[in-house]
Amino acid sequence: MTSVPLSPASQPLRVGLAGLGTVGASTLRILRRQENALAARCGRTIRVTAVSARDRNRDRGIDLGGLTWFDDPVALAASDEIDCLVELIGGSDGPAKAAVEAALSAGKHVVTANKALLAAHGVALADLAESKGVALAFEASSAGGIPVVKTLREALAGNNVSRISGILNGTCNYILSRMEQEGLTFEACLKDAQRLGYAEADPTFDVEGFDTAHKLAILTSLAFGTKIDAEAIHVEGISAITPLDLKMADDLGYRIKLLGVAERTKTGIEQRVHPTMVPKSSPIAQVMGVLNAVSVDADAVREITLVGPGAGGDPTASAVVADIADVARGTAGLPFGLPVARLDEAKRAPMQRHEGGYYVRLAVADRPGAAAAIATRMAEADISLESIVQRRSPEAATRDPGGRSGAPVPVVLITYATSETAIRAALEKVTADGHVAEPPQVIRIEREQV
Repeated sequence: MTSVPLSPASQPLRVGLAGLGTVGASTLRILRRQENALAARCGRTIRVTAVSARDRNRDRGIDLGGLTWFDDPVALAASDEIDCLVELIGGSDGPAKAAVEAALSAGKHVVTANKALLAAHGVALADLAESKGVALAFEASSAGGIPVVKTLREALAGNNVSRISGILNGTCNYILSRMEQEGLTFEACLKDAQRLGYAEADPTFDVEGFDTAHKLAILTSLAFGTKIDAEAIHVEGISAITPLDLKMADDLGYRIKLLGVAERTKTGIEQRVHPTMVPKSSPIAQVMGVLNAVSVDADAVREITLVGPGAGGDPTASAVVADIADVARGTAGLPFGLPVARLDEAKRAPMQRHEGGYYVRLAVADRPGAAAAIATRMAEADISLESIVQRRSPEAATRDPGGRSGAPVPVVLITYATSETAIRAALEKVTADGHVAEPPQVIRIEREQV
């Protein structure tokens, strides 16, 4: 690992903290609580000297006396009072980007938890940090308190990674866990998640998969030594998942998780975020509630899975403080483990070429020959069906216990391995034939452990 040169160890590392929300306040508390231990471990004192936030008068439950206050985070970043900027503002552009660029340009180290910023500008910022001989550290950006960045960049340096996958958003995992365990709808679980503070007032960024995609873009670069390519990621969210899908998954031996997956394929590096059926026997299927998990497949270690809290004040601040400690002791390495000039342009593997099993739920017209016609369309696309399950709802059975009610009937198809192109083409024809009453529900199946 290439170390970044630092000021003499006898001098305190002076930290400027931009952003005093939940994570920022927790970071300040940990640094104060662990001051003596950190000094012993790092060989120098770490001292927060200045802060910046939008509201100077907000009660954060922490004493800010003796700290220099900056209304402008960019002014904080350029100040002679700090050696290291900790950016916890958030957002891919605006004040966060301006402050990080100002700090790096001034030859100051940067620690950030900002996955959106890194997904959009990570390579350019790493290049700037490298040119100035300073650190750009971001352990907290990808899975909160789980040390996955250091694991990929340092602990697995002797491995050739073939695949990385994981639950990277606690909000989605909480919602899917509650839906499965209590039979609740997505809407009911989302409201509860918002009440408990697990979901934002506008939850789109989380539940539609974009938060997971930003984190996956960073991890893909670390795993495969490539430039970040967030636009290459296929993204689907969980808002269309129903209790019936979760019940069917359970009956079939699976759980549904929102996964971020990046893997080497014959056509390039495939990056995707979507609901996935995972075997209940797999380690990642056991991860419930707001926890995150990351699995790495590599040639020497085979498979490892890291599990822990992926968000929240203290877990995320723990990762932030770990990066500050690396800066203080002089062991902060190159941001992506390689010089920027040696990061490859990732060859994109089109999602249309993805291959695997599929769960397809159709609302099929309750009339003779409909199911047979659908099976024929699948056969025409060379799709082999492992099973077909027809399940009339209890309400329909009560209304018409002896025959057809005329209402659409849920029909679930489980396919053997096929391609995304084939399954989409077949379902387009099924829809055009008029046999289904609503758009098909399609969930990819991971038959091997992830």
